[in-house]
Amino acid sequence: MISINTNTASSMAAYNLGSTNVNLQKSLQRLSSGSRINSSIDDAGGLAVSMKLSASIRRTEATQANVNNAISFLQTQDGVLKNADKVLVRMAELASLATDVTKSDDDRELYQTEVNGLKQQLNSMLSEEFNGVNIFGTTGENGYVAATTASIGTAGSLTVYTSEDGTQSVDISQLYLGYLSSTNGVGAIASPDTAGGIQVGTADDAITAVATLTTAIQNLATLRATNGSQQSRLTFAADMLSINKVNLESANSRIADVDIASESANLARFNILQQAGTAMLAQANMSQQSVLRLLV
Repeated sequence: MISINTNTASSMAAYNLGSTNVNLQKSLQRLSSGSRINSSIDDAGGLAVSMKLSASIRRTEATQANVNNAISFLQTQDGVLKNADKVLVRMAELASLATDVTKSDDDRELYQTEVNGLKQQLNSMLSEEFNGVNIFGTTGENGYVAATTASIGTAGSLTVYTSEDGTQSVDISQLYLGYLSSTNGVGAIASPDTAGGIQVGTADDAITAVATLTTAIQNLATLRATNGSQQSRLTFAADMLSINKVNLESANSRIADVDIASESANLARFNILQQAGTAMLAQANMSQQSVLRLLV
């Protein structure tokens, strides 16, 4: 049938060319953006899953930053403990020197002068902070932690969340540095006043100081071991977060990222179809001219 009002071949060619142009634009958009899903119409289900995975990735990154900050907190704490160890070792050395029977009390007073300075330095460590957060336990009057406020070990703890959904956490300790000896009285190593704490002014005081400082050094070693164990655990937690992030990114990539090789092949195919469709549309439009021959 030959008709003037309706050119079915032209309409079909125009429809196919329009569809090809739409697919060509999608292919160009995917290749230029690198994403397979650029709007909800591309893949509604895939978009929903990708959104949830992307949110998990962002939360994992934030949690990883928090864990790394907690590790830095513990590293700062350990740095102070390491310095405290040097102070205690020097105080123990001075106390041992003061037990020398050839030393007079005047000589021991010279040792006491340095010991007093070291006590003040040790006491000042109690107020150390990390970004405004106390590294050690709660301080008492005059910045000194009284023997009755806590026991050897931890005086407080901070909770570090180690999973992006907040279901897993690790407690890190604000270690108790204010009282390093397990005994009362002279066990207060770093009393704020020079008359308290470690004394080496007499031979008897020096002998007592040696015993007290030996206990203090052992307790300090326990504190550093606690710090090290918490650093180790948080380091593994940070590693797990890194692994989870990689896996989440891989899963999200399979859903949302474009396959460049496959999409490049589609682009070439749609380009050829567009050219062919344009040519066929022109041919279909030309076919109606045969009607004129019948009318002549």
